[in-house]
Amino acid sequence: MQLDLRQIPRVKTISKEDFITHYFKPQQPVVIENFIEDWPAYSKWSLDYMKDIAGDKTVPLYDDRPVDYKDGFNEPHATMKMSEYVDLLKSKPTKYRIFLWNILKEIPQLQNDFKYPDFGLRLMKGLPMLFFGGRDSYTFMHYDIDLANIFHFHFEGKKQCILFDQKQNKYLYKIPHSLITREDIDFANPDFEKWPALQHAKGWVCELNHGEVLYMPEGWWHYMRYITPGFSMSLRAIARKPKNLSKAIYNVFIMRTLDNVMRRLKGQKWIDWKNEQAIIRTNKAL
Repeated sequence: MQLDLRQIPRVKTISKEDFITHYFKPQQPVVIENFIEDWPAYSKWSLDYMKDIAGDKTVPLYDDRPVDYKDGFNEPHATMKMSEYVDLLKSKPTKYRIFLWNILKEIPQLQNDFKYPDFGLRLMKGLPMLFFGGRDSYTFMHYDIDLANIFHFHFEGKKQCILFDQKQNKYLYKIPHSLITREDIDFANPDFEKWPALQHAKGWVCELNHGEVLYMPEGWWHYMRYITPGFSMSLRAIARKPKNLSKAIYNVFIMRTLDNVMRRLKGQKWIDWKNEQAIIRTNKAL
């Protein structure tokens, strides 16, 4: 038995007007296949190029270990020189990923390789983020703290993306006071006996190839699995729906603070309680 996933629609290219009408306003995902061929990055950006241009940079690495109360917010699990990391990616599967790597801060000249596309939304120009992963590495199912509109540009290899909208929360075993689902759910091959509510969740799926762009609407859940080693860049635009904007403000200023305080006060008991509540609340909703 599989998750109930529809293929994300694909278009070759798209005008600003069509994007706003057919995807942004109804908040629907789309893959745009041929949008960045005129970027130097389209032909230049590869793992080897990143090794050449950023090989001496020390990069933060994350794996798929469960959240620990001692972990700070987005605190890396390890560090490595970019040259060593690319060699690792190309030599064997690894769980280590680079997550939210700000290229403007780290390698400013990479900004010359891409443009900020005009999709009719104001993109945040200080936050182009890179994400790298080895074969079969993945991100936990999560949504972004600011509930932004995300444009995800993929480079090198293939990547699977599974998305859910916020209406599916009651089926996803969402962790309270958090932005993730239960970390022990394998969304690539879920165990429906253990997680029966997932059978009711309706989502979307695609495989991204080099040069393709995935639009993820505001606050959508996303799980990313690297089918081959590769990397992506995300550009984002602030949430425009008032409800999502207020939720983003709450997440950044209240939820994150509350979670950090409770970790300090309760330690691992807080994490364990949240994990139990994810099951209790999901079962209650069913």
